[in-house]
Amino acid sequence: MEPTEYPDTYEYYEDNETACDYSEWEPSYSLIPVLYMLIFILGLSGNGVVIFTVWRSKSKRRAADVYICNLALADLTFVVTLPLWAVYTALGYHWPFGVALCKISSYVVLVNMYGSVFCLTCLSFDRYLAIVHSLSSARLRSRGTMLASLGAIWLVSGALAVPTLLFRTTVNEAGSNRTTCAMDFSLVTLNRQHESLWIAGLSLSSSALGFLLPFLAMTVCYCFIGCTVTRHFSHLRKEDQKKRRLLKIITTLVVVFALCWTPFHVLKSMDALSYLGLAPTSCGFLHFLLLAHPYATCLAYVNSCLNPFLYAFFDLRFRSQCLCLLSLKKAMHGHMSSMSSTLSAQTQKSEVQSLATKV
Repeated sequence: MEPTEYPDTYEYYEDNETACDYSEWEPSYSLIPVLYMLIFILGLSGNGVVIFTVWRSKSKRRAADVYICNLALADLTFVVTLPLWAVYTALGYHWPFGVALCKISSYVVLVNMYGSVFCLTCLSFDRYLAIVHSLSSARLRSRGTMLASLGAIWLVSGALAVPTLLFRTTVNEAGSNRTTCAMDFSLVTLNRQHESLWIAGLSLSSSALGFLLPFLAMTVCYCFIGCTVTRHFSHLRKEDQKKRRLLKIITTLVVVFALCWTPFHVLKSMDALSYLGLAPTSCGFLHFLLLAHPYATCLAYVNSCLNPFLYAFFDLRFRSQCLCLLSLKKAMHGHMSSMSSTLSAQTQKSEVQSLATKV
């Protein structure tokens, strides 16, 4: 199915007393690819505009803008892989692209998940320092510290996603011509029980490190920020109003991220607990997880194309920069049109002169 830390089918429960039918819901083969391609188009264009806008405004760039640009970079890198997953789903979860793309695409998905949540955590911590410790945090919020934190974000994200790079591979299903892109633990496991521990361990650890713990850290930051805003910002100066406006944008990003990714991590954690025997292993429950998983994954992926629209809606500065960018394009187009008209007029004039000479 989609690139997650556990297999795409619930084959390990086939030893139950009652054989379960885990067939997919047929409409998902056509609906999910359409949604993936829509996310791809919106995410590619939106995040591209964000990166170009932040890159262009070098003189007015804030620390928050740099984190937002890295968040957009993570989303942009991820959405580029979506056409592969759209084809994979449309073919009934048959992977025709080979082992290398299976590994790399799955790796990019996980790096995006970790990189996005870590960028949001750093954004939240930056706002915490700027508002709660505005006088004493200047050194912590320096350019050098910001660059070091960005380096750490990508290094840790890449390291945490390494198991996917190692264990993802193409698997030829017995009795069919289908090749899936799935996790294969056969090199490090001795039996099915041992493999179940690997599956559950990787799933729960990725949900804890890539969602739960960062989200708790963000929640703590916003609790302190809320107390400070309530206590000190009743009569806002112009500078404080800017801080509060930026705070609203980042809070919205965090809330939308949580809404998009929570169903995915809940389903993945329930599946992992089923492998450990700590959640129901009935046919109905496991079939529900199988059917719900593609749509929870799709909702998580929607987050990668929503952020640019959130910036445009809430951030007046970003919106004005985008309008300047569009105005620049219009001006360039107008300039090119005028040049074309001038050249055309000159060409017509020369042709008339040439005709007159011939006559």
